[in-house]
Amino acid sequence: MNNLSHGNSIEIDGVRLACRWIGPQPDSAPTIVMLHEGLGCLELWRDFPDRLAQATGCGVFVYSRQGYGASDSVPLPRPLSYMQDEARQVLPKLLDAIGFRRGVLLGHSDGASIAAIYAGSVEDHRVRGLVLYAPHFFVEDLGVESIAAAKLAYDSGTLKQGLAKYHGDNVECAFRGWNDAWLAPGFRQWNILDCVAYIRVPILIIQGADDEYGTLEQLRAAEQEATCPVETVVLAGCGHAPQSDQTDRTLGETARFISHLMQDHAEAGRLDEN
Repeated sequence: MNNLSHGNSIEIDGVRLACRWIGPQPDSAPTIVMLHEGLGCLELWRDFPDRLAQATGCGVFVYSRQGYGASDSVPLPRPLSYMQDEARQVLPKLLDAIGFRRGVLLGHSDGASIAAIYAGSVEDHRVRGLVLYAPHFFVEDLGVESIAAAKLAYDSGTLKQGLAKYHGDNVECAFRGWNDAWLAPGFRQWNILDCVAYIRVPILIIQGADDEYGTLEQLRAAEQEATCPVETVVLAGCGHAPQSDQTDRTLGETARFISHLMQDHAEAGRLDEN
């Protein structure tokens, strides 16, 4: 993993993924793996990963999925199962490649859904908890309406111009791969609550009260379906991106959750040794 300390990419199955490593390596501290939203990339987290590493003492690995940012492109259209495919086919190999030993998956929007699918599908005792910002567990009318509005903004050129600053030649992959899938008629049946029911680690969910892509029913469904501890935080005056709209509060809640989680595991380990 030392080669990633100063590098800016990693290769998974011949696909180059742009990445950053912040803070200690996996052999000296827990690792937070960050999974971006459907229009995101590692740069769009801005300084949040750095602040998170400083607040928790954990190493932070952040990367752009295929088809985003400076990572390799991806064929379009994406399959409607693209989040399940990412969670079950790519993420296990990525965690192994970075030397992941113990830590937390932290995802936003699509990235939060991918983290939930992984934890509910793959038996990985290295994952000690999940932090989910504005996750999607099922499709809602509100989300589809906002995604349709995003298509109009992109087609008019205003949204495309802004996204091109971060995605470059991948801007079509990033937008069409996400937007076309979510607006496909067959996607209305997309639902991952069956995965949520199999998650066995604590979950922190943070969502804005004014989230334009999902209602608080997403939180209620997770609380009802999950058998693991689920903590929810609803932020007033906050939209779909808590890490941007309410940065300090989101950072504080996240650091508190992760610190308690790792402390509990450390104490459990000492008890096992005795």
